[in-house]
Amino acid sequence: MTAERYNARESEPRWQRLWDEKAIFASKNDDPRPKYYVLEMFPYPSGRIHIGHVRNYTLGDVLARFMRARGYNVLHPMGWDAFGLPAENAAIERKVAPKAWTYDNIAAMKKQLRSIGLSLDWSREFATCDPSYYKHQQKMFLDMLRAGLAEREKRKLNWDPVDMTVLANEQVIDGRGWRSGAVVEQREMSQWVFKITKYSQELLEALDGLERWPDKVRLMQRNWIGRSEGLLIRFALDAATTPAGESELKIFTTRPDTLFGAKFMAISADHPLAVAAAAKNPKLAEFIADIKKIGTAQSIIDTAEKQGFDTGIKAVHPFDPSWKLPVYVANFVLMEYGTGAIFGCPAHDQRDLDFVNKYNLGNVPVVCPEGQDPKTFVITDVAYDGDGRMINSRFLDGMTIEAAKEEVAKRLESEVRGNAPVGERQVNFRLRDWGISRQRYWGCPIPVIHCPKCDVVPVPDDQLPVTLPEDVSFDKPGNALDHHPTWKHVSCPKCGAKAVRETDTMDTFVDSSWYFARFTDPWNETAPTTPAVANRMMPVDQYIGGVEHAILHLLYSRFFTRAMKATGHVDMSEPFAGMFTQGMVVHETYQKADGSWVTPAEVKIEVGGNGRRAVLMATGEDVAIGPIEKMSKSKKNTVDPDDIIASYGADVARWFMLSDSPPDRDVIWSDERVQGASRFVQRLWRLVNESAEIAKTAPAARPATFGAEALALRKAAHGALDKVSSGIERLHFNVCLAHIREFANALSEVLAKGDKPAPDLAPEVSWAVKEAATILVQLFSPMMPHLAEECWVVLGQTGLVSEADWPQIERDLLVEDSVTLVVQVNGKKRGDVTVPRAAQNADIEAAVLALDAVKAALGGKPVRKVIVVPMRIVNVVG
Repeated sequence: MTAERYNARESEPRWQRLWDEKAIFASKNDDPRPKYYVLEMFPYPSGRIHIGHVRNYTLGDVLARFMRARGYNVLHPMGWDAFGLPAENAAIERKVAPKAWTYDNIAAMKKQLRSIGLSLDWSREFATCDPSYYKHQQKMFLDMLRAGLAEREKRKLNWDPVDMTVLANEQVIDGRGWRSGAVVEQREMSQWVFKITKYSQELLEALDGLERWPDKVRLMQRNWIGRSEGLLIRFALDAATTPAGESELKIFTTRPDTLFGAKFMAISADHPLAVAAAAKNPKLAEFIADIKKIGTAQSIIDTAEKQGFDTGIKAVHPFDPSWKLPVYVANFVLMEYGTGAIFGCPAHDQRDLDFVNKYNLGNVPVVCPEGQDPKTFVITDVAYDGDGRMINSRFLDGMTIEAAKEEVAKRLESEVRGNAPVGERQVNFRLRDWGISRQRYWGCPIPVIHCPKCDVVPVPDDQLPVTLPEDVSFDKPGNALDHHPTWKHVSCPKCGAKAVRETDTMDTFVDSSWYFARFTDPWNETAPTTPAVANRMMPVDQYIGGVEHAILHLLYSRFFTRAMKATGHVDMSEPFAGMFTQGMVVHETYQKADGSWVTPAEVKIEVGGNGRRAVLMATGEDVAIGPIEKMSKSKKNTVDPDDIIASYGADVARWFMLSDSPPDRDVIWSDERVQGASRFVQRLWRLVNESAEIAKTAPAARPATFGAEALALRKAAHGALDKVSSGIERLHFNVCLAHIREFANALSEVLAKGDKPAPDLAPEVSWAVKEAATILVQLFSPMMPHLAEECWVVLGQTGLVSEADWPQIERDLLVEDSVTLVVQVNGKKRGDVTVPRAAQNADIEAAVLALDAVKAALGGKPVRKVIVVPMRIVNVVG
């Protein structure tokens, strides 16, 4: 007899409590079984989880539950990326302490995450703002300082005048701070940096070994590291035009072949030559001051209008002393890249072409595409950056680009000015050292002291952690640590003189660059890691997170792991063996006639002859249905996970998130499909209950033989088991769910044929039904664990399905008794034929020739021969 409807609201909290009481998801570091470490990027405690969190953590949870059932010691922890400006800004706006705001949010979000039914080891939980966590981060900073991997230097930085903090280039959007929206300025400031550039080549080469990373992520990292081979060229300066003391201008170029197309030189506003020239030219000084008002982000530089100022200085072409090139200060050249100077070949670089067109400097093409007449080849508004042969280049004419590069390098290497060659081959990287100083309160304090006598002094290890003061005021703009009356004032640990603490705190990317290692033994109070444990539990076998973190977070984590290896905290270089980037959850937008946005919860969708129509439930007025977009608060197209869980249950939300599209693509939220997932949950509940009634009559012992009906069901069960198992391993969750639906249909068909009462069914059929139902429940248990536990009880199984071993596949049942062959007539497909796997060629020929499609294709012509390619194809030749 089928039980009443499955009640998720009653069932799910009950199973969650039981899992917690039994602590079945806690991983033990001394467990002898093979380990499997699955980790989703930990959340920032904003106060609410969003539906994207549900998808992200469900993906990892399915894998964790599956690998646990497969006999692995699964490490699946959770923590909080808790430092950062949002908390500090919230404190200022709400007049609350960042700490209180953060921990309140953690409590709220933890409750929400628990409601999803995730198999997390909460015993390892920490927040990066816990002193017990950042104590060890400070220790590693000091270790890196001693190892030469951290140092203090002056740099040109993006400064947000509203948030009053340094911003990374990636935090500058269209010239404005990513949070404040203020126009970003350039400032030269001393800041702490991590020497990530020491690993540039290693970080690049190691990408080839990360075979379980998406190709797009590895490409993004390669481009960010930006290895380039080229030539360092020393251009002589015309002494008659040059400020005293300056005699040459060094540039690095990857295109020395285009030297004869040079039209100008450009230098950064911070280049020493620009500084020297500006000292004698007020208009140049004013120009430099203006262009420094934009940030240093490459995206800003690339999109800004190209501007330059002719300094009057001339550079001498290395192959022609009479050829003088004007030297401009330009807003698109940064001191941090290469030498802070370039030569411009406008015919073959769009940026340079835009510049010369603005200043009427002209261009000379020096590379001509194959098949083009060099005499008529001209460049106007679009630069040519393709392959070809050299033209207008004297001794290089007719050469390929590569041959020309080699010839230029050889000639300039052999020419010596002073004691150095004019040209020198070099490898450059786009990657720059990681600036970690941030002028804000709510971050990990940098553990150094500035002494007027001893300079920079590390805080002694036994005085860690340097904790944040809680009695801070945000009444004044800027860093609250600078304004604190007592916190920063200390005695120098070396000489005892009056000194001050470093008031900059660390970039929050530091917090998230090693948390995965801390999870391996968060109880170690004396060291950041327990190396023996970290080396056994790491690397992370499967890391899951958004593609928006594909560059910085992953690159910094890869660097930090190498730094931890160099300082003795781990013995590995790569933190993540497998990386998966999930798609976003998107939703259509709704807009009233007055232009205001409306939430999905306020809208009713009506489907009629004229298609879909949206109306506002409160008033009945029409609402415009807009495009499907990323969920955002500004357009109100968000879905509250709490509402979905309250209405349908966590399992429905989980199932929908997994089934609607491949996990690496965006999933379109649809109320209709969510309701479909809910109906499927009820269908599974009925199916298991019906199967349980039949299972009661099944013999305890496995039958010696199985009839056709029982055998077909067993094949469906083990076929599904095989497909779902391999699908989970490959993270093809939507495909897995399709196989589960298909298998459920097969089981339903067997039950539908049961016109006989259950006791009258053949024993082998009832046994097969029991086996099939048990396998079915285990197959959907990683996706819908609460429903699975309830069904496990219904089937009379002991213990928890969350603790049960994964079913063993009987490979013999995967072998098909029949095979389907493609049938061709004179090489053109005419149909298919299904024959017994053991059929002889004569039997296959007879079956093929009996097909109506074959007879029609032959048109009464005699058959000359039949060619049978075993297990694949049959070709009839007429």
